Amino acid sequence: MATNEPEHEPRDVEEAGANEDEDTGAQVAPIVRLEEVAVTTGEEDEDAVLDLKSKLYRFDKEANQWKERGAGTVKLLKHKSTGKIRLVMRQSKTLKICANHFVTQGMSVQEHVGNEKSCVWHARDFADGELKDELFCIRFASIENCKAFMQKFNEVAESEVEKEESKDASDTAGLLEKLTVEETKTEWKPVEKEKTEVEADEKKKDEPEKAGEEKKTEEASPST
Repeated sequence: MATNEPEHEPRDVEEAGANEDEDTGAQVAPIVRLEEVAVTTGEEDEDAVLDLKSKLYRFDKEANQWKERGAGTVKLLKHKSTGKIRLVMRQSKTLKICANHFVTQGMSVQEHVGNEKSCVWHARDFADGELKDELFCIRFASIENCKAFMQKFNEVAESEVEKEESKDASDTAGLLEKLTVEETKTEWKPVEKEKTEVEADEKKKDEPEKAGEEKKTEEASPST
């Protein structure tokens, strides 16, 4: 039976096998030696309280349209010592920062009109190395993730308001206590001063009267 498969001579097969198994023993040294470098992200002192995949947009005022900022993971990070929470988002492959700002009092996130998987918020963002007023829109793969993000974001903003109110109340109480202590300390000084001035005035008044009495005594005494 005829076949279209190419025929190979046994000699060719042996030579090919010999070439594959042959080891010259040569070693090639690398041209450049790369040393291991520790990479820091700036998130070492923070714990993630939220971590979701998403796509971020920013509103371009000049063009009057939304522009894609990047696709990756958005995180809410809580600092271990200060307790402050910031929002950080990086692009998935390049790890370039798309958003970087603290969640502070007065901030709120709302559902984007017409899309239950998206929400919007204003922020003073530092992703470009300087503070900028930005209007962000973020889109998630599911409605559940969008709701989870909105709920956690608003909880953090509300907790910051409570912290600020508590701090203001504490500062006010401390100020009132300080004023009370200062008033208590200053109450005695005017009294002592006033008392001293009264005594001096009385002493001045007594001196002429005393001198007059002595003069009358001398005049009334019989001369010898």
